[in-house]
Amino acid sequence: MIVATAGHIDHGKTLLVKALTGVDTDRLPDEKRRGLTIDLGFAYLPDAAAGTIGFVDVPGHERFVHNMLCGVAGIDAALFVVAADDGPMPQTLEHLAILDLLGVRHGLVALTKIDRVPAARTAEVQAAIARLLAPTTLAAARVFPVSAVTGAGIDALDVELRRIAAALPRRAADGNFRLAVDRAFTVAGAGLVVTGTVFSGEVATGDAVCALVAGVDARVRTIHAQSARAERGRAGERCALNLAGAGLKDAGIARGDWIVRGALPPPARKIDARVRVMAAAAQPLRHWTPVHVHLGAAETTARVATLEADAIEPGASGLAQLVLDRPIGAVHGDRLILRDQSARRTLGGGRVIDVHAPPRGRARPERLAALRAMEAADPAGALQARLAGLADAAASGLDLTRFAAGRNLTERETAALFERVPMHRVWDGAAELGFTPAHWNALRSRALETVAAWHRRLPDSPGPPEDRILEGGRLPRAVVVAVAAELVRDGALARTGAEMRLPAHRPGFAPAQETVWQRIAAVLEAEEQRPPTVAEIAARIGAQPKAVHGVLDRAARHGLAVRVSDTRFFLPRTVARLAAVAQRLAESSADRRLTAAQFRDASSLGRNLSIDVLDYFDRVRFTRRIGDARIVLKAAHEAFADGGTRAR
Repeated sequence: MIVATAGHIDHGKTLLVKALTGVDTDRLPDEKRRGLTIDLGFAYLPDAAAGTIGFVDVPGHERFVHNMLCGVAGIDAALFVVAADDGPMPQTLEHLAILDLLGVRHGLVALTKIDRVPAARTAEVQAAIARLLAPTTLAAARVFPVSAVTGAGIDALDVELRRIAAALPRRAADGNFRLAVDRAFTVAGAGLVVTGTVFSGEVATGDAVCALVAGVDARVRTIHAQSARAERGRAGERCALNLAGAGLKDAGIARGDWIVRGALPPPARKIDARVRVMAAAAQPLRHWTPVHVHLGAAETTARVATLEADAIEPGASGLAQLVLDRPIGAVHGDRLILRDQSARRTLGGGRVIDVHAPPRGRARPERLAALRAMEAADPAGALQARLAGLADAAASGLDLTRFAAGRNLTERETAALFERVPMHRVWDGAAELGFTPAHWNALRSRALETVAAWHRRLPDSPGPPEDRILEGGRLPRAVVVAVAAELVRDGALARTGAEMRLPAHRPGFAPAQETVWQRIAAVLEAEEQRPPTVAEIAARIGAQPKAVHGVLDRAARHGLAVRVSDTRFFLPRTVARLAAVAQRLAESSADRRLTAAQFRDASSLGRNLSIDVLDYFDRVRFTRRIGDARIVLKAAHEAFADGGTRAR
């Protein structure tokens, strides 16, 4: 368990941590000299039941709230500190508001310095604390009056801390590994060391990792988890990673970066989020308000673009886009805090919805609907909602690769999710696209309607080219190809050369050409085993070679013949039969190859015609020549699914 202190300056946070752990977390000379915490301090408390409890001691001065925010990111519980003599003070209220906005639900309250006040004052402040906590996520936190000077109440506080730690379930190590860097320094003889809280996943010694913002790769040399040497670090632990790799010295890895492993989104400049404005805010959060954004250990200035109205009222929440002045790492579900332009007041907080904001149309109704769908905590529910929302609005489907990265899903988690959600998937070379079954069926129907309309308009044409069967949308070519292939596989469409047609459609010849074709077809069928040349066909039917060539060219475009060489045309079934011969020869060979001589003997075509056929197979990528032999690239029945008119 990781516990962070919170509370006003000089209310005894550091002394309390020392009383519990024996560690003085003020490590900087300036902190010693001035007697106040400036940056984060760390201490650890071994526990037999819960393992090691890690403490992050944060500064209480208003000038160092940015450091406090860095320390409370990713914690499991809060140790909220209020001094009995002062009672609740300004930073008491602000720190409590921050914990509430971050959704911290576990913790306890230490009412310190009870040795300085009478019992009545202790009771008065305890009642005030209860009123403050009531509307927050820490409403159930117990209050423990203590004195770090006399030791009063420290044992009871220690027992409660250990009880909470033992009761909290160990954080699941799902998702890709993400460590929010809060310190980066060089150790003589070891090199770069980064420390921080692990938000998700796990890492092991020797793993390859990446500094997300710095953009540099590294390897994990050693790990310290919860201040002890370990082979692995996981979600819910504070870890120190000793990194090795070229270029680390000059990479500029610093607080606010992330050490990650796996497929994660690049640093974002625009973040769509659900933002809640503090109820105590003096005014609404208006469109384009300049703010400071705190997420993980990162801080950057930004503008808030409100998406549903001109402003978000105090105590209310709304969708907003954060337009950042510098990129930061983020994924869906990350908590963030917004402070004003001067970094003196906390305005509100929120939860990341999407880090892949579109370049335009951030407040369009369809985009707002998409954000509301993506808010769902369950990835399956969010995915189903997004797919359903895109079925009519966008023909291009959902980028599943981006969806998985934005939700911080590992490869295994992504595969399991995609199996749970009914959809049709297509890989377009850069990403996997998803379609609901209804959307996919609509694309199939649209393709069939397009081909049918083409036949009505151009009855003598074989049909539209493959890439025109789904015109009028924004579909990637890979999707069009996948729809066409499935329709051909199901027998709903047929290929005619480079064109697509309905199986029943047979483009006609002009009357004079039809007569010539019938005579040509009779010759090709009679001599199917060794089709004659164009000149030989012309001589047999008493026609001019040029006229015969023209009819055969048209027949090839219609899928009635296959042009194997400049002088020879085969029937489609002949090509399919010869392809099966080639496949059989390759499969029966020890090296999975066939030679021209083997094909000549098996096909009985003769040497020259065998070479013509094999060259044709190479051109349509059914085979590939390697030296004096060839390999078969795909099954004959798939390559010549339409009887040999076109290899696919």
